[in-house]
Amino acid sequence: MGAGHDHGHGHGAATGTAAAAHRGRLRIALAITVTVMVVEIVGGLVADSLALIADAAHMATDALGLAMALLAIHFANRPAGEQRTFGYARAEILAALANCLLLLGVGGYVLVEAVQRFMEPAETAGGTTIVYALIGLVANMISLSLLVKGQRESLNVRGAFLEVAADALGSVAVLVSATVILTTGWQAADPIASLVIGLMIVPRTVKLLRETLDVLLESAPKGVDMAQVREHILALPGVEDVHDLHAWTITSGMPVLSAHVVVSSDALGTLGNEKMLHALQDCLGGHFDVEHCTFQLEPGGHAEHEARLCH
Repeated sequence: MGAGHDHGHGHGAATGTAAAAHRGRLRIALAITVTVMVVEIVGGLVADSLALIADAAHMATDALGLAMALLAIHFANRPAGEQRTFGYARAEILAALANCLLLLGVGGYVLVEAVQRFMEPAETAGGTTIVYALIGLVANMISLSLLVKGQRESLNVRGAFLEVAADALGSVAVLVSATVILTTGWQAADPIASLVIGLMIVPRTVKLLRETLDVLLESAPKGVDMAQVREHILALPGVEDVHDLHAWTITSGMPVLSAHVVVSSDALGTLGNEKMLHALQDCLGGHFDVEHCTFQLEPGGHAEHEARLCH
């Protein structure tokens, strides 16, 4: 008695993810990040700058995060199979989650090391630190320009973007602290800059973590009001009720919706299943930008029959 239809994607799972289109830019950003990371490690050791070493440590996390994002894209775009009907699309979200955990770890490390530097002051070479911090800042700005578009479309790319953005702000903090040390000799500026870097990392990471967990917990897609979805479906001519209404996100750019729609016998007889499905999909796709929809059309009383079967 039911009928399902998958609008815009045929009858199988959609392939391709929002992050896949930005694979090349991620590769370039990774190469830049690894190069500058090595440069900053050398600079931090030469100048004895905790802030510069902290920035290099963050860039190491950036490099790992970018590599994981690329690996996730590779798996996410593998074709669906009998056991994994949506393919490996969720791999992107898992990579974003791993990036969050790494960022929280490096943020905590920087904060602890900064406190220790206050207790055990060190002489930091301000001039040398400025040179290496400038190199890091320029590299970060290039990487940000490569990722700025993709971060609006993919949580995976957004995770990489936020890492690089936080690192760019970290480079600015290092430049400020090094300038203060160079001009005033106040060595406490270095651990203060390290604290600033750590405190910049955590809030952005928590926000990304919340969005990532929403996907993993299969919350309704951002911007989709389920009460309004129900209202729109019920407003269609012939629709008597809707139940088992679910909407979730497989990965960035891939929202999914399914519902059992109770339609009057007269409407089914007049319009037919196909026209009724088109009306439902046009409604959802037009108002809520959810194209991957599956509907089961039911006559009145079928929901009670399903309930009896479940018990």
